[in-house]
Amino acid sequence: MRSKAERQIASGLRTGWVALATFLGLIALSAALVVAFEHAIGVADDLNREDERQLVRRLLDRTMEGDVSAQLGLLNWNEAVVRVAAAPRNARAMAWVDHEFGAYAWQAFATQQALLVRRDGSVMRGWIRGAPVAESRFQGLRSTVTKLLARSQASGMVLGTPVGQIRADDGSSWPVDRAGMPLPRWAGGLVRMNGQVMIITVGSIVPDHVPDAMLHTPVYFATLRPFDDAQSARMRRDLVLGDLGLTLAAKPAAADNAIALDSVDGTRLGWLHWTARSPGPAIVRSAEPMLWAWTLLFVGVLVGGSVVLRRTWRTTRELLASEAQARHNALHDAMSGLPNRVHYMQRLRQDLAACITGQQRGDVFVGYIDLDGFKVVNDTLGHHVGDELVRQVALRLRRLMAAGDFIARFGGDEFVVLRRAEGGRAMADQLGQQIMAVLREPFVISGNAIDVTCSCGISWGPAQSEDPGELLRRADIALYRAKQRGRARFRRFTRDMDASVKLRLELEMELRRAIARDELSVAYQPIVTAGRGEIVGVEALLRWQHPERGAIRPDLFVPIAEQGGLMIVLGNWMLRRVFAQCRDWPSCDISVNLSPIQIMAGNFLPTMAAIVAETGIDPARIVLEITEGVMLDRSDHVLGVLRELNRMGFRVALDDFGNGYSSLSYLRLFQFERIKIDRSFVSNIESDADANAILCTIAALGHSLRMKVVAEGVENETQRQLVQAAGCELVQGYLFWKPMPAEDMRPLLGRPAGGRLLRLA
Repeated sequence: MRSKAERQIASGLRTGWVALATFLGLIALSAALVVAFEHAIGVADDLNREDERQLVRRLLDRTMEGDVSAQLGLLNWNEAVVRVAAAPRNARAMAWVDHEFGAYAWQAFATQQALLVRRDGSVMRGWIRGAPVAESRFQGLRSTVTKLLARSQASGMVLGTPVGQIRADDGSSWPVDRAGMPLPRWAGGLVRMNGQVMIITVGSIVPDHVPDAMLHTPVYFATLRPFDDAQSARMRRDLVLGDLGLTLAAKPAAADNAIALDSVDGTRLGWLHWTARSPGPAIVRSAEPMLWAWTLLFVGVLVGGSVVLRRTWRTTRELLASEAQARHNALHDAMSGLPNRVHYMQRLRQDLAACITGQQRGDVFVGYIDLDGFKVVNDTLGHHVGDELVRQVALRLRRLMAAGDFIARFGGDEFVVLRRAEGGRAMADQLGQQIMAVLREPFVISGNAIDVTCSCGISWGPAQSEDPGELLRRADIALYRAKQRGRARFRRFTRDMDASVKLRLELEMELRRAIARDELSVAYQPIVTAGRGEIVGVEALLRWQHPERGAIRPDLFVPIAEQGGLMIVLGNWMLRRVFAQCRDWPSCDISVNLSPIQIMAGNFLPTMAAIVAETGIDPARIVLEITEGVMLDRSDHVLGVLRELNRMGFRVALDDFGNGYSSLSYLRLFQFERIKIDRSFVSNIESDADANAILCTIAALGHSLRMKVVAEGVENETQRQLVQAAGCELVQGYLFWKPMPAEDMRPLLGRPAGGRLLRLA
């Protein structure tokens, strides 16, 4: 049996071996970490050097491509194709080519040498410092140019985005863009001339708007400019490589980073060299003291840190996702996915500021769009169809408008487009035409083909305004003018529009004062029997005699009242005045027009009851005329209001029948006392057989539904005879009487038949 001391020694040895093994393991781990760290630093240095070389090569390639892109105005030019083709045979064409290609290239791009070359590499025309020289001066370049022409046929050597190919008459194929226009091909390289390294580029000359002008492989425009100190300085600035330079004598030292420059034919021209940035040694020196501490803490930090980092990463990822979603929701419309008003105004302010400070050229165009008849879609097909229509309009706007346009939805059926471009009024017209074209095709929603048009107002700044809110306001004014002119069109903002809006605001304020001061009046036009001309009723018509502006037409101030929130007050004033004036008149019908806004008001029926009680009028004498627009809303509220008016004793007439959204279903929904045929069917009834037929049809329809039929706008005896023959019992128009004040109307009531002979001139 082993003694206690032996057991302690053995235990101590085992503990020592374990400690020694642990210690050696930590040393080995630390050594491995140091070796791995040093190796990683070396690899990082190598990768950094290679990255620098790749950056220099890419910048050199972009420089060549930039030279060709700068010449795009010459290369992509229909007239250039025609003139170059004619130059060998036409002295005037050659003079044009000398000016546009030789002289312009030297003045604009500082190309020391330039030449036009055919597809086989032969020189058609050459220039040195803008002056034409003999083609023989460029014979040494033919091999180089031929190789570049071959390179230009490679995939990707095209200015623009090709979407297809066309075949020329000589059998060659050529890339074209989405519009079918040929795209220029190009290639570039280096060459030594007169002991100097030159950048040489070639670009094909193709038409810009008549693709048929390119009958065969096009002529190429080649330019040469020196790879000089100015070019090296630009590369140093762009790459932040302070000592980058060109050497032609010998290969740079191994400590330097460098790329070889070869000519187009493979001849070594020289090197671009610079001092490589090597962060490795500095990192190693600063990190060495930490390696030992890292070795001791490795296991504990790895276990504990992994848990903490894992939880922190998950929490951070969730927070970032939530924040990104909240930011997106704050700046975008939920239904359409488009930016909202807040996002749009941020972008508008940003772009306007860039244009004002000169960071961007041109103007910022604002196109304010409103869908025509959107309420009709909602009311007739349902709000779900209206919502889907909004989504499809948004999708079509994003798909069909220009790639750089910024499109937003302000709510409802309002969309706004922002475009940065040059062109002033011409660009505004182009933007308006593109917006109109977006809605040209119908939308198919839930099996319904919906034809929707839009109205658009366009403004642009900073030419018209440097204030974003004012620019949007002016676009809204132009939109209002487009709707006034008949919808389905666009209008550019002009100063006279602003004046008309100010006039409208002035009229709105003056109308408020006129109502408050009781400065409005009512005129009455008789309604007579078609045969004998006997007065059986009158229509009350609102009049406004402005003390300074004179008589203002109802079709001007009534829409202002509706849009300015005055229609209920104005309508109640009209009802109260008519009821009070006509209360004691001899027995006759008194027709009064009601606005849809009045009928939809929640307190309309109590107000009517109060006015009847106040004036003492007999409701049975009153015929309330409503337009067909009221019947578009087939809600229980509208029908309930009309039935309650019947119960109170009022009669209801359907005014301007046939001029709005006429439908037989309206006549089935409610039993009207009479229908009034719109004056547009009467005004040309003598010469329009279709109008006469429609008039007869409406009259027959009214009789079959036990409704009286009134024809408006009768101005001569022939019209009276025709509307009477069509079946209209009652007529109204200047043949009989013009509208007149109440004091002139009152003596005419109760006269015998034949009143039409007293027509007022």
